[in-house]
This record gives sequence, C-alpha cells and structure tokens, in this order.
Amino acid sequence: MAISLDAQHAGWRLDRAVTDRAGGLSRERVKKLISQGALEGPDGPVRDPAIKVKGHEAFTLTVPEPTPHHAEPQDIPLDITYEDDHLLVVDKPAGLVVHPAAGNLDGTLVNALLHHCKGRLSGINGVARPGIVHRIDKDTSGLLVIAKTDIAHEGLAKQFAAHSIDRRYIAVASGLMMAGEGTVDAPLARSSANRKKMAVVAEGRGKRAVTHWTKIANLKGATQVECRLETGRTHQVRVHMAHLGHPLVGDPFYGRTRKEHRELLKRLEFSRQALHAAELGFIHPATGDRLSFESALPSDMTELVAALHV
Repeated sequence: MAISLDAQHAGWRLDRAVTDRAGGLSRERVKKLISQGALEGPDGPVRDPAIKVKGHEAFTLTVPEPTPHHAEPQDIPLDITYEDDHLLVVDKPAGLVVHPAAGNLDGTLVNALLHHCKGRLSGINGVARPGIVHRIDKDTSGLLVIAKTDIAHEGLAKQFAAHSIDRRYIAVASGLMMAGEGTVDAPLARSSANRKKMAVVAEGRGKRAVTHWTKIANLKGATQVECRLETGRTHQVRVHMAHLGHPLVGDPFYGRTRKEHRELLKRLEFSRQALHAAELGFIHPATGDRLSFESALPSDMTELVAALHV
C-alpha cells in the first residue's frame, strides 16, 4: 500500500499520519505494523511509530493477509437490521450461540457472519473474523452490533467500556413488582458455588453493575418490565432481577418456575428466559452519526405476555 504524506502532516506522529492515509486501518493496527517493520521509506524499514513527519514523504506499508479464523463459514440465515462498510446490526433469535465454544463448535452467529461477509471482512487485529464487540446469551433474543473494520471495532469497544451505549431490554419477571421503577446497583462476579453462574457480591469483589428498570404491566403472577443497562455485565439483567426476588420467567439458571406458570410454559413450548434486547443505540465510529435501532418482541415472548395478561 502506497502512503503519500503532504505538508498538512508535518509535525504529526508517524503512526497518526500513516493512519490518516491508510483508510480502514486503526491507529493501533498501524502502530503495530510499523513496529514490526512493515513500513518502508526510501532508506528501508521505519520502525519508530512516534517519530515526527516532515511532510511530502512517501512510504510503502505492507499489510499481511488476515489469519483465517478457525470457524468455518456456514449459510445460516441472518436477520440484518442495518449494514454498511464498517458494521452491521443483527437481530439474533433465541437459541443461536454467538461464539463457537466447547459444545457449540459450529452453527453459531460467527459461522453465519463469516459466510455473509465473505471476502468483505477486514482483518480485526490481523484475524479475519467478525468483530464480536459484545454478546447476548444464547437464549436471549435481540440486537447485536458487529464490527467489520478495525476502526469500528475500536470505536465500539471504547463506547462499551465508557458505558455510553444505549441498551434497552424487555423482560417478564416472576411475581408482582410493587414499585413502578427502580435501580439495582450491585456488583457482579463469578459465583463461587458455580463458575458458570454470576452472582451479586460485596463491594470491591466484583465489577460494578447498574440496571434501571421500569414496570410496563402487571401480569398473572408476573411483571413485564423494561430494563436499561448503565453497564453491561454477563447475565446482568437476569442476576439483578433475581437479586430483587423476581427472577425472569423461564430462566433455568437464576430462578425456579412458579407452579402457576409451569403448565403454561409447557403448553407454549417456551423454554428460555423471557428476555429480549429491544433497543441498541451508539455513535457510528466512522461517521460520527448517532444510530438507534429497535426490535419488536419475538413471537414466543408476545404469546407469553398475551397468555399472562390479567
């Protein structure tokens, strides 16, 4: 890749100037490539990303082919809410695992994305795979944003770290919640009794987790609620609602199915936690535009809510 710098770059750090000319590569990626000797000037490789640019200089940047990801592309249908050259937003159905792992080596969202994106995926940190910036549980439905470029990956990751992403979930919690709204500010960590589960722990022992909830409707032995996440920890909504004494209907990990709901769930063939990622909003890392997306309740949750209406 030919890199031509001009007078406007004079005084800039080399990595910043090269990034300005190497469209689609993040500054961190460029910095790493320079340190590895991938940038050549008239006198050979330039390995110091911090040197100052004089202006009107020419370089050649060699970007290695992305290392193939171990997952195989699979033709799995995707419900794509939005897509451009940098990212896409997927409406994930319940039951679809996000990442290949033991017990789910294929048939995942990553396998589907590798097929959908084909050769249009840029290497994220040198690996040809969709940029999974965040996840939702296998049996939670709803919106996920996927990064296709380094710039998108880094920009979205920074927003998630800064807790500036808008995330709204719709859930059905067991029992009638008396208050109309509230906030759970309780740190989470791996459960000492079961490493597959998360648990509310004492201050200083886990990561801060904050969920703001609002009642939508009273149901038969349950409450439909909206949960807005200030932070995004593993199983956050599920654990926080159970912490309030109102575990999600159908949640096999954090609550027992109430006797009055057992036959109904069986009849509806509803075998997951009643949780849906209904809204996702963020700043587009490449354009700076504010984007916001909504997903309607899937049919299984719609049927559940209708069956539980008072």
